[in-house]
This record gives sequence, structure tokens and C-alpha cells, in this order.
Amino acid sequence: MRIAVLGSGGREHALAWRLGAETGDPVFVMPGNAGTPHTLEVRGTDPHTLAAVCLEHQVDLLVVGPEAPLAAGLADVLTARGLRVFGPSAAAARLESSKAWAKDFMRRHGVATARYSVAHGVREAATLAGDGRVVLKYDGLAGGKGVVVCGSRADVDAGLSRLARAHGEEARIVVEERLEGDEVSLVGITDGHDMVLLPPCQDHKALLDGDLGPNTGGMGAFTPVPGCGPRVVDEAVRRVVAPTLAGLAAEGLPFRGALYFGLMITAEGPSLLEYNVRFGDPETEAVLPALKGSLLDLVLAASDGELGRVAPAGLSMAPDQGLTLVDVVLAAEGYPDRPRTGAPIEGLEIPDGGDCRVFHGGTRRDGAVVRVAGGRVLHVVASGPDVASARMRAADRIREIHFDGMHFRSDIGLRRWSSGPGAP
Repeated sequence: MRIAVLGSGGREHALAWRLGAETGDPVFVMPGNAGTPHTLEVRGTDPHTLAAVCLEHQVDLLVVGPEAPLAAGLADVLTARGLRVFGPSAAAARLESSKAWAKDFMRRHGVATARYSVAHGVREAATLAGDGRVVLKYDGLAGGKGVVVCGSRADVDAGLSRLARAHGEEARIVVEERLEGDEVSLVGITDGHDMVLLPPCQDHKALLDGDLGPNTGGMGAFTPVPGCGPRVVDEAVRRVVAPTLAGLAAEGLPFRGALYFGLMITAEGPSLLEYNVRFGDPETEAVLPALKGSLLDLVLAASDGELGRVAPAGLSMAPDQGLTLVDVVLAAEGYPDRPRTGAPIEGLEIPDGGDCRVFHGGTRRDGAVVRVAGGRVLHVVASGPDVASARMRAADRIREIHFDGMHFRSDIGLRRWSSGPGAP
């Protein structure tokens, strides 16, 4: 089987690594990065051009990494041309491509979520923000950087200024009640009817230690999440996952792919912050090495609309090993606003070990030299019997890597569980 993964980041490198390990065959990445040895040239990003590449190279399965091609209708085009694709239709992708539409969907189908209003422009958003303890969300796709968490009017003013610079004064903005609790990322593989949940993970979105600084696409992640055991997951299924699947079916929205639930575990129970219509990044890099069972079997069954025939037993963290995974992102100077590219990267010639591997994100090859090509440059993913040992192994590997301006958070995995039904 000829499998291709669409994208160029750490998520796509991790997916290609995992699927290739299962099949024993090369998995191609379109267009890939310096860490993906098997790539396919992409001559454009519109759905019909990408479909032509798949046909030309006889791709049997395309796993779509980023959200923008899905929002543009890639899955619809591929399906119409008889190609197998892991990714939802454009109609279902509105769960991510429009925050306002997604919130309305949650309300229609009884999904537990925060109260919200939709502002048509920055001025209206400023009025709706009230005392300032709100979350501001740009309505469209923003690469994980369209959300501002506010605790004061000063935060609101600064956040709206930032959103206006990026998207214009008339941008549509969701003004949402700010929930308190612990954030958890939960991803399910689904065919729109059945779903298999991957292990819960926790992302660190803020740029700096202590959750300070602006939001990014994610500076690291870890799994398992303390306090987010089976009881909390079951409650999330009841309050969020099940009504979402029922809503997709009721509205006739084809969804064959990965559906990401960004949850806040509050004192009242799990509440949905956002959907993503693909695997998370950096969560994927942390979760995939922890899986038992076959990821490929699930992806194929979901793509064919037959997930119900695949037994999900065993697709979880390995409890007998007590495995903990920590993913630390090494970012470029100036990330997230203006990442500086071009710097050579040293230390990548050291081979990965069984308990630590490096997934490439924003990298490119320049002859024999690997250079910085994006904001989130590398993901150092380490495993161990506990958080302390995984963090130590990641730190040892990070010390061997260098590029000018390299920065990272030193507290990935140290966040404590603070509230909610799973709190100790």
C-alpha cells in the first residue's frame, strides 16, 4: 500500500514514522521537511492540484495533517475521484474553520461549552468583553494563534489590537466566557458514527515558562495527564463527544478522520473549548509513541466508513509499562510573530534512541546542512516511567542540539492538576 501524509510539520513527521513502522514500507510526505526521507513534490495547494499529485504517484491513502486543505474541500475532491482519504469534508471542517459556526453547532446539539457572543468587528468585541475576564477567538483559521485569554480590560485591549493587526478591524470575533480548570486534549479517530479515543494529552500553548506570554501553536505536550483518568474521560464522552457525533449524524456532515476536542475540566465537569478537525500538534508527537495496537487499521477503517468493525481494545497507554511521554518544542528566534529562519542546526547527526526521538517541524535541507525553516523547528520527544525521567531524557537530548536563537519551555510536564472532578 502506498501511503502519503500531507503537510510539513512535526505532526506529519510523527505520523509518517508511526505508519511506516507499522507497514515496513516508506510513507511519503507532501512536501515534508528535512526529517522526512521520503517526500513528494507539491506544485500547488488547491485540492485539485493535490488530487492530481496523488493520482500521478498512485497514492492509495492520503492522511491529511493541516486544517486549511480540509477547509478548502480536499477530502471532497479526493473522494469524488475515487481516492481514499483520512480527513473530513469541507462541511464538517467548519467545526474548526469557523469558531462562530462551531459554537452554534455546540449549542444546537447540547455540547457542554462556555457561554459566548459573536462580535462583528473589534469595536463590538470590546463592548461585549465586559469586565475583561473573557477569551477572544478570531472566527477563521489562524494557525493556532487566533485565541487570546484575557483577565483584565488591559488584556482585552491588547488582544483586540493584536487580532486587528492580523485580521482587520472588521474581523468576526467570538467573545467567550473564560472557564477555570485544567485543559486536556482528547483526539478521536472517527468515521462519523463510531469513534476510538486516543490517550488524553496536555498541551502547553503559552510561549514562556509558567504559561506566560502570547499563545502559540503549542510549545510542548505530555501524556498521561494527572487526574484525567477513565472517570473524567467517560464524563467527557457523555457531555461532549457523544452529542458531537450525534450532531454530525443529524446534520449529515461526513467526517472520516481525526476529531480533536480541546477540553477544560472544570469543577462542574468537562467543557469544550474548541474543535480541531485533524490530529493535534504538538499532541500527536507525544501520543503516537505511546499507542498500543495498530494506528493504520483504525485510519483505514475510518477512511472506509467501517470503524465499527475494528476492536478498539488495547489502543491506550500501556499501563503495565507506566509509560510517560514528554514533547518539548525547540522554537526559532522571534516565534510566534516573526520567526527568524535560515540558521543551521547542529546535533541532529546523533541517532535517536529507544526512549528519545526528534521529530522535525520547521526544517529544510540545504545540501548537507539542515536549516531552520519555520517557527516550531524540532520536537524532542522522550519517554520514561514517570515525568521526571522523561523530562531528564529530553533535557539531555536538547543539550546536544543548537541553532542561533533556539528557545524552549523548561517546564513541560510540570503543570499540576488543579480542579475538577479528577483533582486529587
